[in-house]
Amino acid sequence: MLPSIVRLLGRERTLLYDQLKIISAKMSGSSYLGKRLRVLVDMDGVIADFEGGFLKKFRAKYPEEPFVTLEDRRGFWVSSQYGLMKSDLSEKAISIWESKDFFIDLEPLPGGVEAVKEMAKMENIDVFICTSPIKHYAHCPYEKYAWVEKHLGHDFLEQIILTRDKTVVSGDFLIDDKPDIDGVEPNPAWEHILFTACHNKHHLLDPNQRRLLSWSDDWRAILESKMQ
Repeated sequence: MLPSIVRLLGRERTLLYDQLKIISAKMSGSSYLGKRLRVLVDMDGVIADFEGGFLKKFRAKYPEEPFVTLEDRRGFWVSSQYGLMKSDLSEKAISIWESKDFFIDLEPLPGGVEAVKEMAKMENIDVFICTSPIKHYAHCPYEKYAWVEKHLGHDFLEQIILTRDKTVVSGDFLIDDKPDIDGVEPNPAWEHILFTACHNKHHLLDPNQRRLLSWSDDWRAILESKMQ
């Protein structure tokens, strides 16, 4: 009787071990012993040209109003800088990105789409588009999905995270052009890589923060720094 029980226990242990190997392999791809990274990539200002798209549509809609050139942009919030020129320009600026077709019409930033596609094909890398929809949601969420499908393909729709608070999303890296990302989680799991945009070129980094100058910069080295 005892040898039979031992054989059964041994068989169950073997089956359990085999199941764990299968689950582990699914979680980490073909090389389940390697470290798997989760990369969160912001959309507006990182792979989609928000600033250029805004300026083009603002000047078309309000040709008589003053505007801020891309070289003179300072600070993350476009509406705040416009409001400093004239009080009513803040609301006019906001009306641009609240309008239909604003987000779907944004042009890709050079190299961004190609870089994300390459990341998605890399071994042991999970890449997600992590983007914050505006509160005026009539058009924005749909158009963000449509933009991803148009430029990254239908399959990438499974890899979109829409959230107003990126601090609650777990990951190894967040590539984002916003210098200060706050939320309910004071210590997010990810390392914030500041993506250079016209509005943050003069922003001084914290001592331990890293910056990605563009998609021509060595983003692969940044990912590899956590795969050692």
